[in-house]
Amino acid sequence: MHRTPLVPRRVGTAVPPVRAAFVVLLLAVVVVAGARLVLAAGGMQVMGMAEYSTLIPIVGAALLPLRLTLILGLTNLVVGIVAYGILLPSMSHASRITVITALAASILVSLAVCRTRIAMERRLKGLMVARDRLTLLSEASTRVGGTLDVARTAEELAEVAVRRFADHAAVDLFDPVLKGEEPAPGPHAGPVTLRRAARRSVPAALAAASADGGTVTYCRGSMPALSLLRGVPVHGQFPDGADGEECWPADPDGTGTKAPHSALAVPLRARGVTLGAALFTRSRHRDPFDAADVLLAQEIAARAAVCVDNARRYTHERATSVALQRSLLPQVVPPQPAVQAVARYLPADVGVGVGGDWYDVIPLSGARVALVVGDVVGHGIRASAAMGRLRAAVRTLADIDLPPDELLTHLDDIVIRLQSETCPTPTGGAEDAAEADVGEFVATCLYMVYDPISRRCTAARAGHPPPAVVHPGACARFLDVPAGPPLGVGGLPFETAEMHLPEGSLLALYTDGLVEAPRYCLDERLERLLEALSEPKPTLQDTCDHVLDRLVVDRTRDDIALVIARTQALDDRHTVAWELLDDLAEVARARDLASLQLAHWGLPGAAFLAELVVSELVTNAIRYGGSPVQLRLIRHDTLICEVSDGAHTAPHLRRARTFDEGGRGLFIVAQLAERWGTRQQSDGKTIWAELALPPATVPTPAPALATL
Repeated sequence: MHRTPLVPRRVGTAVPPVRAAFVVLLLAVVVVAGARLVLAAGGMQVMGMAEYSTLIPIVGAALLPLRLTLILGLTNLVVGIVAYGILLPSMSHASRITVITALAASILVSLAVCRTRIAMERRLKGLMVARDRLTLLSEASTRVGGTLDVARTAEELAEVAVRRFADHAAVDLFDPVLKGEEPAPGPHAGPVTLRRAARRSVPAALAAASADGGTVTYCRGSMPALSLLRGVPVHGQFPDGADGEECWPADPDGTGTKAPHSALAVPLRARGVTLGAALFTRSRHRDPFDAADVLLAQEIAARAAVCVDNARRYTHERATSVALQRSLLPQVVPPQPAVQAVARYLPADVGVGVGGDWYDVIPLSGARVALVVGDVVGHGIRASAAMGRLRAAVRTLADIDLPPDELLTHLDDIVIRLQSETCPTPTGGAEDAAEADVGEFVATCLYMVYDPISRRCTAARAGHPPPAVVHPGACARFLDVPAGPPLGVGGLPFETAEMHLPEGSLLALYTDGLVEAPRYCLDERLERLLEALSEPKPTLQDTCDHVLDRLVVDRTRDDIALVIARTQALDDRHTVAWELLDDLAEVARARDLASLQLAHWGLPGAAFLAELVVSELVTNAIRYGGSPVQLRLIRHDTLICEVSDGAHTAPHLRRARTFDEGGRGLFIVAQLAERWGTRQQSDGKTIWAELALPPATVPTPAPALATL
């Protein structure tokens, strides 16, 4: 195979030969007819007829090219010489000289008129072409880059170029660019494989059959490969009958022509990085690409490349934000003895950026659970990072079993400190002040704690929408939780609401992106949420999907976080409690109670560890805490041993020295238990330890034993 030669563009505008022959024939007929009229008017005023003969080349000069005007003038002169000089002998010698001189002068005038007309036409055509190019450039600046999507930006470039600039346009990008990544550095010597991001053609059939997304390979030495290698546009023509396989890539779907009449390849470069190439072709009914077209295409491609690079950078930042946010959110909701919960997170679409919505389901001591939903004001990586810090803070505060109102108070202080960290320092420059986002860490939060034993739920919210609840057999309603200020305002207290939830109640926690939408009233959206929750569904997943289908109308504005939980209850088959006297002799009784209850539950294998833990906890409670002392066992997937006393002093884990008589109790508990901790109450404290359970020998837990 040989390389298809490229021929330069021909200068000038050629006239079709058939049209030229027809015009010459028509004019010859007109001239001959004029001559016959002259002969027929032998007795008339000959000089008057000659005046009309001089108009023939001048009129032709206004319609014909310069060559045809000259031919017409010479023909008219020859006919005049024959008619007036030979066929009319009655004319005087002076009259013949005057007529022939007038006809010769008409040729010169016609040539001058024709040259002036052609110059004016060329100038006018140049002005029109310049106007069209400026219009096309303005349209490209307006239409290309209207979105922050790489593929859509490439489609906009192809749509702008087709019809007004080229008959066929294609945009091929390196595969990493479409994924928001940095392309490989050049130079890109062929063969080079790119991905077809957009393609448009003048015929409707070809435009509909575009194969965006396919790969195309530029052979070494082809025009696109040379443009990528050199970093400059490459254009040329293909002779008739040339296949052009080595100079021009075929379309991935095979619908385009392999060898265009005129082709132009322009590299897409932005910020010193080659992103791909834009390919333009013209068919044979249009003029080939010239130097002015190359400059125009280069200018359009340069602007489009910046838009593509901006979209690529945004895609990369958004993917980073989504990955960061998803890594900070719980990947799965672990099973809880208190609730069955499912969650959904929908990031905002392209154009807005990922927000700071988050949710969490936190296991607490005593088989309780905390349900959290929050929203950081703003979008992007900053909001995602702030969300991660707040979620970690909520988990830390939840581990020390703070009430919801106290937890939000501590979280408010954390947000205020985060704001001070992002404020520009007095000594900082204007650049630091511009980059700082003072209000970035303003957030809202809803924190709820549910106890499956007492079936009580406590909740507090900081500027967040109220939660919804659906009692068994009832319609959905919003819980009356006092609305506190958003986190970061400071100085205002938070209030806690407490309510009783029957087993099987449905709780819905959400962010404002679910109920806020343009052109919709907030009250109507909240009412639609209650209607969607009131419609029973077989599973919680179906309920989540149903709520999102009913309410999500515009994902481009804000993120959406939704948590739906169904409450469960732990009855007498799962928990038992005993009141103990303020006497160290009760330690032996506590061990016996725990051992008998575990045997009754079918868990004799856990009795040894449970007796050790109960013995140490009860001993510490009686010795250092005081009455009232209570022992409670909770059985679910694990065994929880809780000992409550009347003191508010929290115990501390320490390592006892060799000859110390005490200080080993909590150390033994920490070594035997999976988890342990302390929570404060209004009348004292509770120390708890969670033990792993061996496989149960009794399939169904029996009711608790009576107090010994």
